[in-house]
Amino acid sequence: MKAKAKQEDKKPRCLVLAGFGLNSESELAHAFSLAGAQAQITHFSDISSGAARLSDFQILAIPGGWSFADDLGAGRIFANKLKSSFKDQFFEFASSGKPIIGICNGFQVLAKLGALPNISLSFSQEATLAANQKNRFEDRWVYLAPQKSACPYFEGIRILHCPVRHGEGRFMMRSEKEIEALEKNGLVVLKYCDERGNTDVGYPQNPNGSPHGIAGICDTGGKIFALMPHPEVAVRRECFPRFREGISHERCSLRFFENVVKAAKRHL
Repeated sequence: MKAKAKQEDKKPRCLVLAGFGLNSESELAHAFSLAGAQAQITHFSDISSGAARLSDFQILAIPGGWSFADDLGAGRIFANKLKSSFKDQFFEFASSGKPIIGICNGFQVLAKLGALPNISLSFSQEATLAANQKNRFEDRWVYLAPQKSACPYFEGIRILHCPVRHGEGRFMMRSEKEIEALEKNGLVVLKYCDERGNTDVGYPQNPNGSPHGIAGICDTGGKIFALMPHPEVAVRRECFPRFREGISHERCSLRFFENVVKAAKRHL
């Protein structure tokens, strides 16, 4: 019994990737620390040089930003550089079932890397995040409704409230049929919604025009997950635009990170 309690008290290690224009690593590390992880910001070059190894961690988190200035499409160059630098380490980590989280630019990277949704299990690109439908950068707070999905990270969460800040966030696949299959197979995890959780919304509640209001997806195993909005900046009530009126949802954002940490503890 004591050994089990000691194991539960151990903190999983979370590697928060940094470098080449990613710029939300501090907020993401802070959120995971609040949720009970031992978060470590690690530069990309430390992994590619061998100074740090992914296998020493239980969570991999890729934050938002503008890696390589979004040249050739958001996340494209970063994904290619990851493939050429530590592809085997990444695929080994992904195959282990340990949580991999991507936020904003991290979502774009994982999609172009082929890690999401990875229906074919071949790590070939199946989706992308295209330019917002209004063809302009969106910086606003949105509501998100968790869907019934393969992803375990939203247990006990009814709604999220957090900001988006991106120019390329419109989720796209090759055809409407593929998107419908994504939903049918439980890989659509989050949808944009209104304050009451209604997902039948247009702009600005759906800020980028994603079909079916898709804001976040997972892989077939449910452990690789990414979303365009930023829950890491919504873990304290003072961050919310109406907190002085007593309106905030920090508990929901924090619960998401706690659920990821809970899943990671199985790999200690």
